[in-house]
Amino acid sequence: MRHLLVLTTALALAHAGELESARDRQDRAALSKLASGSPYQIALAKSYLSEVALELRDKREARVAAEAGIVAAREALAADPNKAEYHRLLGTLCGQVIPADPLAGFQHGKCAKQEIEKALSLDPKSALAWVSSGVGKYYLPPMLGGGLDLALKDFEKAAALNPKLPEAWLWIGLTHRKAGRNPQARKALEKAQSLNPQRVWIKQQLEKTPAS
Repeated sequence: MRHLLVLTTALALAHAGELESARDRQDRAALSKLASGSPYQIALAKSYLSEVALELRDKREARVAAEAGIVAAREALAADPNKAEYHRLLGTLCGQVIPADPLAGFQHGKCAKQEIEKALSLDPKSALAWVSSGVGKYYLPPMLGGGLDLALKDFEKAAALNPKLPEAWLWIGLTHRKAGRNPQARKALEKAQSLNPQRVWIKQQLEKTPAS
């Protein structure tokens, strides 16, 4: 039984590594092929596919992928409702629908907020959950409880919990750039690139960021 568990874990880690590599390359075809396995694995693949589609400004594919991922994430949660990562992923997927389909903002915005808050209540040391929380606030206007200052606090919390998490530094950089702080933005983006030199999106954002 123990050998079966070890094998299952190893296969899951290999699948996750393949997904991250495809996301880093912005390889939508590979992500689509990898959307198989457990409900969680399908949901994660769909989230990465939606993320890449948004990077490439394909809103239709981003919405379709996120909505399919939401179904899979809910299935994963039905089997294990106390798994923080499942709540984080569902909240992330709900949030990914919004830039692709602003008319769905109210329904999916509520889902994103509630699920990420649930994830953090279950695991307050999840760096990825803090990134997801920050991304929501990055896009949400201050009058609705968001804003760059609040988003930056969440991203910095994520970086403090896991200094080797590229996503934390990527979003720190994007937040500083949006606030007009280009030197700080470049420093954070350079850190993100050093942690994940294969990710096309990080390279592109660094190239777009002025030195001053």
